[in-house]
Amino acid sequence: MRALAGWTLAALAALIIAGAQISVRAADPERGKAAFDKCAACHGLGDQRDTDGPTLKDLMGRKAGSLEDFRYSAAMKRSGVTWTPATLDTFIADPQGFIKGNRMAFAGITNPAERADLIAYLEQTTSSPIWNRPR
Repeated sequence: MRALAGWTLAALAALIIAGAQISVRAADPERGKAAFDKCAACHGLGDQRDTDGPTLKDLMGRKAGSLEDFRYSAAMKRSGVTWTPATLDTFIADPQGFIKGNRMAFAGITNPAERADLIAYLEQTTSSPIWNRPR
């Protein structure tokens, strides 16, 4: 009976590990492009200045609240955040929770896969050549 219990436990652990590996997928910039539709109402990807939010051009590696031609909230300016895939993931999941008092009127994206796709798209679309160097 002990051998059966040990085998059952080992089989269960193997299935859990296999399931975790199966559910992991690479972020897809094409799916991220579709997810960006939620952002496009307020943010552009180029030099446009007629949007409600700041441009996302050259976003990666940029300090939050640092574009001189956009009026940021005091919370965003003093946040000390530099935009990386990790900080964007946290911010996009819960903008108000990450930087309390910012003016972005967006509830966030709770789905981690959708956020990963969006961030992959933003990395591909908005990054300067410096950010794209091998790390």
